[in-house]
Amino acid sequence: MKHDILITDFNKTAKQTVNHPSFKNHLDIHLNLSVSTLVDEAIENGEGILTDTGAFMCDTGKFTGRSPKDKFIVYDDKTADTVAWGEINQAFDGNNFDKLYQKMLDFTTDKKLYARYSYACASEKHRTNILVINTLAWHNLFCHHLFLRPTEKEIENFEPEWTILNIPEFQAGPTIDNTRESNFTIIDFTKKIILIGGTGYAGEMKKGIFSVLNYILPEEKKVLSMHCSANIGKDGDTALFFGLSGTGKTTLSADPYRQLIGDDEHGWDENEVFNFEGGCYAKVVNLSQEQEPEIFGAIRYGTILENTRFTNGSNAVDYGNQSVTENTRTAYPINYIPNIANPSIGTSPKNIFFLSADSFGVLPPISKLNVEQAMYYFLSGYTAKLAGTEMGVKEPQATFSACFGAAFLPLAPKKYAELLGKKIETGDVNVWLVNTGWSGGGFGVGSRMKIAYTRAMIRAALNGDFENISFNKHEIFGLEMPQTCPNVPEE
Repeated sequence: MKHDILITDFNKTAKQTVNHPSFKNHLDIHLNLSVSTLVDEAIENGEGILTDTGAFMCDTGKFTGRSPKDKFIVYDDKTADTVAWGEINQAFDGNNFDKLYQKMLDFTTDKKLYARYSYACASEKHRTNILVINTLAWHNLFCHHLFLRPTEKEIENFEPEWTILNIPEFQAGPTIDNTRESNFTIIDFTKKIILIGGTGYAGEMKKGIFSVLNYILPEEKKVLSMHCSANIGKDGDTALFFGLSGTGKTTLSADPYRQLIGDDEHGWDENEVFNFEGGCYAKVVNLSQEQEPEIFGAIRYGTILENTRFTNGSNAVDYGNQSVTENTRTAYPINYIPNIANPSIGTSPKNIFFLSADSFGVLPPISKLNVEQAMYYFLSGYTAKLAGTEMGVKEPQATFSACFGAAFLPLAPKKYAELLGKKIETGDVNVWLVNTGWSGGGFGVGSRMKIAYTRAMIRAALNGDFENISFNKHEIFGLEMPQTCPNVPEE
């Protein structure tokens, strides 16, 4: 079944009853408002302003990135022996969750709320229905863009499975509510509720659902969930791009010669790759039309810009301005990109790329991995956290994030690695390690890899241009490195 990727515009102003017991009788709740209405509401509420392209520009407040230390999972009979508990997956008491949930509901009693029916997973057999409740209009617009959009007919009998309640202005009391700070994200897998408070960073919502899918798909359906982008060529060959935020997943998968399946989150079942989302959430620091034309062209009416600033005396965005954060971002529906797969589904991949922003300038620009090496690099997930993607990160920091997404993995990393290993072996998949970081020396000495060179190397791999080229074996890592590549200087 083809899902609807068009911007919904069938509900402009009406207050409606929401199919959820906690919000059924709320007096001021607005369901599935159109893009234009949400933009108008956000401007009227003082949440942001329009740029010269018509995009809606806003600030996320104190938090300009995720806060992983303030993310929790409710510990109960369902999660006790399945979640990999530790620093990443912190346990939260179920009774404390119930009390906090009630406090948040009480807080919303006299508030205007924005509700949205949406879903995750483009594959119909894995579809997960979601109800989002927001106090900010632009947050609801964000969810319109990033989650998949049901049709008007589907909404008539919509049954939410998961609920997100997001109230940025609600501050928890750590000593009373047993949170670490006043901000929090808490997932209850039994009640199927995500609570978010104290932070205006919209990415917490999409990553909350990503964490949910990273639990239910491998654990309950034996489907590999992946922190990767994906695209597909004219001959039906799918490619996956794994990497942490800032390593190039969104940029490199937006290729004018290939159809975009999705830019961040995917599942891989027996014979297909499918997008979890309905939009893109891309970094825009130093964005230019020349280097990233697809993303640049997507910034128009309806698009959201976070934490950017204007050029003096105008309402034109200065993408080089990092005065708020380096983690400036844009959110837009996937159909704002001109060349997309519809539906957002592809075949099992022929090529997989591990993107590592190596801040030491050690890794070669591109190298081919055997199965053993692929499993090693997938489990280690070496890259650098780039400035702004998490609170407190001011310059690149070397990190090892299992499966290139440890922050979002409720299960033990080996669970995902075992699924991937079997698929690589049985599917005869080419795996490549690509350094999107520094060359000629580390951060502060060398220079960041040019996007044009990285694109050329990836296209060479996809087109089979390395098949008749000699490879050198790295004396330390054992990596197979091509000696030459079309359109890339040999040095």
